Amino acid sequence: MKLTVVIPCFNELGSIEQIVKAVKASPIKDLEIIIVDDCSTDGTRSLLASAIEPQVDQVLYHKKNYGKGAALRSGIQAATGDIVIVQDADLEYDPQEYPLMLQPILDGKADVVFGSRFMGGRPHRVVYYWHMLGNKFLTTLSNMLTNINLTDMETCYKAFKREVIQAVKIEENRFGFEPEVTAKVAKMDCRIYEVGISYYGRTYKEGKKIGWKDGFRAIYCILKYNLFR
Repeated sequence: MKLTVVIPCFNELGSIEQIVKAVKASPIKDLEIIIVDDCSTDGTRSLLASAIEPQVDQVLYHKKNYGKGAALRSGIQAATGDIVIVQDADLEYDPQEYPLMLQPILDGKADVVFGSRFMGGRPHRVVYYWHMLGNKFLTTLSNMLTNINLTDMETCYKAFKREVIQAVKIEENRFGFEPEVTAKVAKMDCRIYEVGISYYGRTYKEGKKIGWKDGFRAIYCILKYNLFR
């Protein structure tokens, strides 16, 4: 079993080296690491080219800043592993938990696995109440239209059989990726599992990028990809 780790990256100079080291130190040894730089402007791009490219399988460079969804689209298309997992570059999610994410697929029970920050039992940094409430609202709205009972639709940690995610036409360029891909794998009748994960959330001062406009876009995407596709 080979795991492809797709790392979308935009202005992560302070964390990109750490996340690459953390991914390489994960319990999964057969790894393909693909980083997609979405036209960083803070020096991340130079660091990738000078120091990180030799450590990973591929670094893809966007000529324009399109967004996380666009970066994932590029990385997923390039993946060759049996399973594909999304890993943000911001150190909020722990690569040591890859085995938790992969086990339902390896057991032959799942096609897609969501890592839930809200299932309990694992460390969870206390950050923004309204973000948590917004996430739960978006998850509930998504569940009502997909008829699946997720606890954390907006999670970054999603693992897919490669043939499943490469069959999904990803249209969203920004953070709309999460509700879009959830709606589409639900419509494909994929076997979806959820496992509890740790979450080391960061603040806006520490570089968090998602904002209230992305929340409204998520509502639009939930309606669009569930009701009109």
